[in-house]
Amino acid sequence: MLNDLGSSTLLIVFVSLVVSITLHEAMHAFTGFWLGDDTAQREGRISLNPLKHVDPFATLLLPLITLIVFRVPLLAAKPVPFNPDRVKFGEYGAALVGIAGPLTNALLALVAAGIVHLFQAGLSTNALTVLIIFSQINIGLFVFNMLPIPPLDGSRLLYAFAPESVQNVLVQMEHIGIFIVFGLIIAVPSFFTFIIHINQTLLRLIY
Repeated sequence: MLNDLGSSTLLIVFVSLVVSITLHEAMHAFTGFWLGDDTAQREGRISLNPLKHVDPFATLLLPLITLIVFRVPLLAAKPVPFNPDRVKFGEYGAALVGIAGPLTNALLALVAAGIVHLFQAGLSTNALTVLIIFSQINIGLFVFNMLPIPPLDGSRLLYAFAPESVQNVLVQMEHIGIFIVFGLIIAVPSFFTFIIHINQTLLRLIY
């Protein structure tokens, strides 16, 4: 995704990740509160303060490692707590909480691409670079988080519509799913290639 890993590019990637992850997690928390669960609100997660959402390893160290190794930053933030028994609409409400974050990233990517389309002639090269990297980061966050593997957000959507037997499997995977995801990325090249293909397809669509 990112070929130039100079210091300026890394700075743009870092700032883009911080902004995008913060909005992603804040929207999880806000949606849960909007649907009747104040768990995240009581823990201060309806916030635009990045420090409220950062996990030192998963949010800072992991993307740096994967950016250097794979040219794609893969990361996770500190999970936003919510009580699925307290949100409106049951499993469907929980699914809305889950997909609120990735949909925020998709919207941010569309906004960045829209600015490029509308004002490209008047934008400097640096501004174009920032907007394109910002949209790449957000498309990547959208695609990665929508994978239907717990604890990623896409699993909440799958859970809402899956039969009970599949729901039971998803519950059992909750604590090990992230290791399965990274294991697939590292050990199964075709899985990683598939994710990159989706990223590139979506980027072509918005640009």
